[in-house]
Amino acid sequence: MKILYSHRIGSRDGQGVHLDAMVAALRANGHTVHVVGPAGFENTGLGSDNRMVTLLRKSLPAWVGELAELAYAVPSTLRLARAAASFQPDVIYERANLFHLAGAWVAARRRVPLLLEVNAPLADERASFGKLKLKRLAAALERLAWRRATYVLPVTDVLASRIAASGVPQSRIRVVPNGIDLQDFPLQPAAELPGDQLVLGFVGFVRDWHGLDRVVRSLAAYRASPPLALHVVGDGPARTGLEALAKELGVASRVRFSGLTHREAIPSMIGAFDIALQPASVAYASPLKVFEYMAAGRAIIAPDQPNLREILEHERTALLFDPRDPDAMWQAVERLASDEALRRRLGQAARAEVLSRDLTWSGNARTVVGLAARALGQGAMQERAP
Repeated sequence: MKILYSHRIGSRDGQGVHLDAMVAALRANGHTVHVVGPAGFENTGLGSDNRMVTLLRKSLPAWVGELAELAYAVPSTLRLARAAASFQPDVIYERANLFHLAGAWVAARRRVPLLLEVNAPLADERASFGKLKLKRLAAALERLAWRRATYVLPVTDVLASRIAASGVPQSRIRVVPNGIDLQDFPLQPAAELPGDQLVLGFVGFVRDWHGLDRVVRSLAAYRASPPLALHVVGDGPARTGLEALAKELGVASRVRFSGLTHREAIPSMIGAFDIALQPASVAYASPLKVFEYMAAGRAIIAPDQPNLREILEHERTALLFDPRDPDAMWQAVERLASDEALRRRLGQAARAEVLSRDLTWSGNARTVVGLAARALGQGAMQERAP
């Protein structure tokens, strides 16, 4: 199958990981994939944004930047149309973005199916953080993109419910969560640190809302055995404050920040965790780090909320804590720290869950291709109908 992959990603972060993994999985399954996106994406470094886009966002009023985003729909659509004319795809697969209707327009013009991957309700998300001025226009265009797609592929059931509420029939919605490549995560025992410390670990972009400050404060107050350390793999705006807090509380020697790390090094770093932390999550997300923790066979602590219960089960594949209780996460930490058998059981069950439910990029690719084949078959039948 020939798949034209459309996106508007400008940064090499979790979005880029998802894109690269899906493209690789589709190609590994024998399909031809042509990727069309912003010109500078391939040259963007790990954790970096497109410099021109970043500069414009900082220097222009928000509404002007949004108009520029909307205007960019014209060249992005023309670029996708040219690629489609040359590549002659069987299907277009697009990662949804605000003000991005290229896939919907080109798919309609060429009469090919459009599969739209949706990772967040972007209009609501940006509006909630006060960074969206053209709210009504953005929301209307987002709903239009959802409705024009042959199939909409949200990453969680929670997000699927929002999409259905916008008027998309349930028959055209299929949840496809994030995934993982198990071969990248060979099982390995957690590394032993001096003094028999247990390692609490976190992977990802470090933001204030993740609540790692509570972890640092609890670590400083912890007096039980075994001793604990915290390893944060990643960078972000909250890192400087967390480092200062660890120094202030006298635990800087037990709090390690690795900074930006190449993907190839992530599995071994997670393999050194004894307890893997997902301190917080937005309500509709499919956190990539959770799949990484599961693949590595780590004992996971995460908030007890619907989107995470789609993947994790309390007491079987993770310990889920009440996010409304400020002490609940650390109580789960103390429980796991004192129970090696429970850590091992949860980690083994989490990895087994990836296998039993095929929570892999390869599995996601097969789902996407199956939906595309169904859409192509339905189109052929409609054309043959009298």
